[in-house]
This record gives sequence, structure tokens and C-alpha cells, in this order.
Amino acid sequence: MADNRRWWALVVIALAQLMVVLDMTIVNIALPSAQADLNMSDGNRQWVITAYTLAFGGLLLLGGRVADLVGRRKTFVIGLLGFAAASALGGAAGSSAMLFGARALQGVFAALLAPSALSLLATTFTDPKDRGKAFGIFGAIIGAGAAVGLLAGGFLTQYLNWRWCLYVNIPIALVAFFGALALLTPGERHPDARLDVPGAVLGSAGMLSLVYGFSEAESRGWRDGLVLGMLAGGVVLLVAFGWWQTRARVPLLPMSVVKDRQRIGAFLTVLLVTVGMFGVFLFLTYYLQGVLGWSPLKTGVAYLPMTVAMVVGSTQIAARLLNRVPPRVVIVPGLLLAAGGLAVIAQVGVEPAYASHVLPGMLMLGLGMSSAMMTSVSLATGSVAPRDSGAASATFNTAQQVGGSIGTALLNTIAATVTARYLTAHAAPGVDKGLLAAKATVHGFNVATWWAMAALLLAALIAGVVVNAKRAPTPQSAEKRAPEPVDSAL
Repeated sequence: MADNRRWWALVVIALAQLMVVLDMTIVNIALPSAQADLNMSDGNRQWVITAYTLAFGGLLLLGGRVADLVGRRKTFVIGLLGFAAASALGGAAGSSAMLFGARALQGVFAALLAPSALSLLATTFTDPKDRGKAFGIFGAIIGAGAAVGLLAGGFLTQYLNWRWCLYVNIPIALVAFFGALALLTPGERHPDARLDVPGAVLGSAGMLSLVYGFSEAESRGWRDGLVLGMLAGGVVLLVAFGWWQTRARVPLLPMSVVKDRQRIGAFLTVLLVTVGMFGVFLFLTYYLQGVLGWSPLKTGVAYLPMTVAMVVGSTQIAARLLNRVPPRVVIVPGLLLAAGGLAVIAQVGVEPAYASHVLPGMLMLGLGMSSAMMTSVSLATGSVAPRDSGAASATFNTAQQVGGSIGTALLNTIAATVTARYLTAHAAPGVDKGLLAAKATVHGFNVATWWAMAALLLAALIAGVVVNAKRAPTPQSAEKRAPEPVDSAL
């Protein structure tokens, strides 16, 4: 592929990934308006988020292998068109059930789109120098997409309508679709390979069960029978999935993808980073709107400095160092810097503290997290043979999605529990109930943010111990040493 053509292809791939990442947060700010418009109950409103994450997280492994078998470009364009159609359906929803269904469909097509985008990136940029630049841009999109989603959600909800938080996907998807047809090569297809049906059932059911359990924990509590049953069932199914993958002739997830030390370090790092990241985004949004009384648009604008920091961290720091220093030399300091940012944010009070705590913390979080994420993306896909890049990309996205689900459920539960205890301990006659509620809420957010910081510190420890490559690997080296694939049916 000509050099200019490859970089235009990167624009197409980046647009698709941005759309998927945006949709994980853009609806959050629009949710109160959608709830009022469609008369959703407080108990059911969570399904606007859960329906998407459930389908997305549960079907990623299957989507990644479909991309390998059918062809990455074909799966990519199908995912784009399907995502656009589901977004249009959700925007036109006249009932809560219709919106929930549309969000689930978005998740299904996102499970096709996300691994296809990442594997196309990995197989398009194999030269170490260009690969660093390309993954820097891609890493910035992953890191900044959630914050951009909050900004876009605030603008669209305040000045247009909550439905535009879904409609906005349509033009993005169409531009990426026509760009994909013009710029992306069809990619490899393996017609003699077969889909691992038992593996697909076990893996998808296990992920669906796990993501559903974590999603329900936020509203039901961790001791609820359904939550415990779904989490335990998910673990059992995934253990069975792992056992089957060692025996299947054509596994859904080749063991070579998860046995590599560098990829294991990358997957665990991404999982723990997103555990902290998604929960903190949610807390900051509630703090700025609920405690400080900011509008949705002002809240979105407040995230812009962090978005800029993420772009700088990915493209100007990590991308420049990727092929010059060992990956953990970038990942570990990045995670420590991000953890320091959370420590600053965790000290806010009920009085305005954006300039003194939130802004400095955001800048540290953005620079550090994007550097670590971008390097982890390269590690997760670099040493995989092109024929397995879809499976590796899906595993990376699964780690990200499960981390987000765990973080949202776990940190919200911690925050709610701490808030309730604070209210009980400090309630007394004559105490200003409004001020007490604000202090309790902020205290709950602060304690949960300390736990998020602990997740980043654990990620730094794992990356420092597990990741030991001297340089980030590339698909070229993987293809040279990879054995021939087994083209046998089950």
C-alpha cells in the first residue's frame, strides 16, 4: 500500500474506533433527558448502558475470529453499516424497549467493528517507525474517546436533543464506510478454516454472564443472588472455554495469543487501567454537575485539557519512545504519573476545586494513561501473526470492556457504600442536610478514586514485572516464526 494511502487508511480506521469508544460514554450525559422523554423508571434506565456493554463485551471474541475467517475489511464495513443502522433505530426510539434493543444491536456490531479496526491497523503498519506513529494516534483515540464522548454528549444534549447522541454516529459511519471501500485492502481470508462453534458458545456465554453480573452489581449490590450467580457462572464458563481451546483443532482463541508474556502483560495492564479510568470519568461528571452545579456542556468542556494531554502523551511521548526504549520504560512511569493524578483528584471537597485539583489531576492522568495505553496496544498486537490478529485484537478489546464494566460496578458500589456510612455517622439535629449530602457524596467519590489509584499502581507493578521485551514487537517478526495454521474442521 502506498505511503499516503496507508495514512488515509489510518484516518478511516481511527474514525471507526472513535465512534465505538465515543458510544461508551456519549449516552451517559444524555441519559437523564432520554429517561424523562421515554418515561423510563430509575430501575430500568441502566439498560441504556448495560444493553450496549453486555452485547459488546460478550461477543468480542466471536467478532474477532469472524474477522479472521471472513476477512477484516468485509467485517469492518459490515460493522460500520450495522452500527449506523442501529444508531438510527435508537435515535428514533419511541419507547424504552426500542431504545434498549437498539443499544444491544449497537453492541453486536461494535463487537465486529472494534477487533476488525485494530487488526487492520496492526497489519497495515508493520514498519517499526510508521507503526509507532500510527499506534500513537490510535492510542490517543482510545484514551481520549471517552472524554470526547462526554464533551459531545453535553453539547448535543444541551443544544439539540438527546437523540442526536445516537444520530451523530450515522455520518461518521458513512464516511468511514466509503473510505474503507476506497482505501483498505480486502485483507486475508482463510476459507479452509472453521469457526469453533463450542468455543464461540462457551466464550460468548461466559463473557455475557460476567459483564451482566458486573453491570447488575451497581444497582443490586454485590451480595445479590443473581449477581453472584452470573459472576460464578461466567467464571465457570470461561474456565470451560479455556479448557476447550487447548483441545479444539481450530480454536476460537489460539493459545499462542494468550501464552505470550508480553501480551499477557498488555492485557492485564489495559484491564486494570480501564477499571480506574471509567469509574473516575463517571465520578468527575457527577462531581462537576451534581456538586458544583455545572451544565452538561461546561462539564464536557472541562474534559478538553485531559483530551489534549492524552493526544500529547500518545503521539509525542509514547510514539517517539516506542522503538527506542523497552516498553515497560514507557508503561510503568506513565501509570505512576496517572496514579499521581488520581491522588490529586481524590482530595477535592464540596467547594470548587477545578483549577487546584481537578485540572492538574486530569493533565497527569491524561499524559500518563495515554502513554501506557498506546504502548500496550502495540504489545498486544505486535507479535501476533496476521492470520490471528483479529483474535488478539478482540482479546485486547475484551480486556478493555471487562475492565470498564468492573470499574463502573465496583467503584460505584464502593462510593455508594461509603456515602451511606458517612451520612449515618454525621447525621445530627440541626445539620444542614443539603451540605451533609454533598459532603457525603464527595467523600464517597474520593474513597473510590483512591481505589482506582490502587488499580493503576497494581497495573504498574504487573507491567514492570511481566513485560520484559527490549523493544515493541512487529507482525513481520511474528509471521517469520509462526507455524502454518491447521486447516481442519472440528
